[in-house]
Amino acid sequence: MSKRIINSLLLLLIGSSLRGQDLEYPVTKQVSVCDTFYHSCIVSDPYRWMEDLNDLELQEWVKQENKLSKKWLQKASNKYDAFHQIDKYACAKYKRPRKQGKFYFSYSYYNNFGVPALFYRLSLKEHAKMLIDPNYISKKDRILLKGHSLSSDSRYLAYQFSRNGSDWTEIKVVKMKNGIHTKDHLKNVKFSNIQWKGDGFFYSSFPQVNGMGETKGQQVFYHKLGTEQADDELIFKRKNSSLRFSVMTTSDENFMVLKERDEVHGYNNFFYIDYREESPHLKPLLMKQRYGITILDSHNGKFIAQTNHQKNNRYVIEIDPANPDEWREIVPENPKSLLQRIIPLREKIIAIYQSNQQPSIVVYNYKGQSEYKLELPVGSSVGGFSGEPDDEEFLFYFTSYTIPPVVYSFNIKTFKRKLVQRTSVTFDYRDIEYKQMEYLSRDGVKVPILLVYKKGLKLDGNNPAILKAYGGFGVVAKPHFDPGIVYFVKKGGVFAFANIRGGGDYGWQWAKQGRGKNKQNSFNDFIDAAQFLVDYKFTRPEMLASTGASNGGLVVAAAAIQRPDLFRAVVPVVGAFDMLRFEKFTVGHFHADEYGSVKDSLGFQNLRAYSPLHNINKEINYPAMLIMTSDHDDRVPPFHSYKFAASLQSNSAQKNPILLRVEGKAGHGGANGMYNTIRGMAFKYAFIQKILNQEPAL
Repeated sequence: MSKRIINSLLLLLIGSSLRGQDLEYPVTKQVSVCDTFYHSCIVSDPYRWMEDLNDLELQEWVKQENKLSKKWLQKASNKYDAFHQIDKYACAKYKRPRKQGKFYFSYSYYNNFGVPALFYRLSLKEHAKMLIDPNYISKKDRILLKGHSLSSDSRYLAYQFSRNGSDWTEIKVVKMKNGIHTKDHLKNVKFSNIQWKGDGFFYSSFPQVNGMGETKGQQVFYHKLGTEQADDELIFKRKNSSLRFSVMTTSDENFMVLKERDEVHGYNNFFYIDYREESPHLKPLLMKQRYGITILDSHNGKFIAQTNHQKNNRYVIEIDPANPDEWREIVPENPKSLLQRIIPLREKIIAIYQSNQQPSIVVYNYKGQSEYKLELPVGSSVGGFSGEPDDEEFLFYFTSYTIPPVVYSFNIKTFKRKLVQRTSVTFDYRDIEYKQMEYLSRDGVKVPILLVYKKGLKLDGNNPAILKAYGGFGVVAKPHFDPGIVYFVKKGGVFAFANIRGGGDYGWQWAKQGRGKNKQNSFNDFIDAAQFLVDYKFTRPEMLASTGASNGGLVVAAAAIQRPDLFRAVVPVVGAFDMLRFEKFTVGHFHADEYGSVKDSLGFQNLRAYSPLHNINKEINYPAMLIMTSDHDDRVPPFHSYKFAASLQSNSAQKNPILLRVEGKAGHGGANGMYNTIRGMAFKYAFIQKILNQEPAL
């Protein structure tokens, strides 16, 4: 008998004892709905009715699912003291200020039930004052601040906020002199930054749609302070409603640059306005660029950008708008480390690199000569670089999975660092070990993996473990402080993050090998990471959990459906599970380059082969799952999770518990507010603890 069959039988037996008395799932209606693809493939969709989020029967079903999961999870959380311990670990004291113009800004909680408010001060030595309190914007909606931008003269601050976690935002403006709001109030803003020019700013908007309708028809506008939104100047739009735009102005406000992205055909167009000209107007800069390029600022009248043109990793170039097809390379590609970001200054360029979750900071001059390098610890990340191009002192922070942000000031001339404020925690972070390793995926590719566990932990295969990944859109994994990981590791667990293909950790080719027709490589890498943890005695299948969010939610769900014998508990968060219909809603059509499209026969076959919802085998008892989503998620609509949970719960062979938890008045980013965030985190880790301990159902 094969090892895989033995493991499957063992998990089935454990699952039967775990469930004990059956969970009484809500009665779930099924309807007779089928789609026919390419004349012969008929796909049933019995939970199609769940796509109408206004359906009263669906709302009652969600209410009953939440009632069931809350009872189960609350008991588990109480048993393992998850909320109180995670809350204790989350109680870290630090400030993360960002310098913009004359001010230092920071987002901070001032009570556990609210959401972060925006504070400001003129000096780091001063006491911060509250500028924007989201709790006073609305009495009925949960307001979340989504970013801000200060005018070049430091007189006005424009800020974005969303309601109940939606991706749709609004913009308001406040006077820095007295904190009084102007009458400016913009709506229907989405996926937009705020870029000041003179006495106004650029932003982008979409036509408003009802519910989870497709997000199409982006337009770029210029808003002049003191005017109505209806009078805003239209800067750019296209007849092709599927195109996406982004806009930036250079720090000296001499240029505006507009980037147009064609997701379907995979190319970018760039346009710009030179405000030094007598009659400034929008004109082409670079057209049909089939590689990544990001223009970040200007220096001596030329654009400074990063690109991966004809190379795997990014490098830094200078583009003369008078002769845009001939570039000057400033900083060459580093084939061993990925260039994540550059910050162009007046005389220097700060570059941040990363290799397998180990960052480094390098300072170059505009001749491309390296003047300084700082390597940081494994499993960490740096961010928050802030300051004006002419400033001598810059701020940045360092953080990791188990260390909250530590903020430093950095002198760009002397390269000396100073601690801005000591970061304090309620636990001993020094007894936690980080380990970089690699494993072989089934096609012989070496995949990096990072492990976190207590020093001296006996690695004999009997340790509970959590495997996590993202693996999509070329996103580079950046460790950030997670008190839930501290909680799990302190209890003797092993946390592992696999940098699977589809992510951007090893550059463009690494991302390309895990997208589109190659998407299965992402799932294979994740499954092989689980097998690696078992083979090298970090854990065993009965003690292994997996989790991931968004694209990571798809990864862990697909892996669990394909290899249910490898995982004991699975927690997919705001994941996409119905891959045959994802492109029909909100921003799904923008992601055809990542996943493919059912409009193409090969794309359909590929999606059908791995779509978690469509590959559930009615004769398999899948791992216990806690499926987490948010009721106002308009990026990955919550009915992906509803359909997936309902299908698993109705599976006659399913003995392990399938729980659905829906966060209310929240979006793709999850819970709003410190209390709700920690509660959700406690439920997730308590679920994992209980399942891995193989206890009977509560």
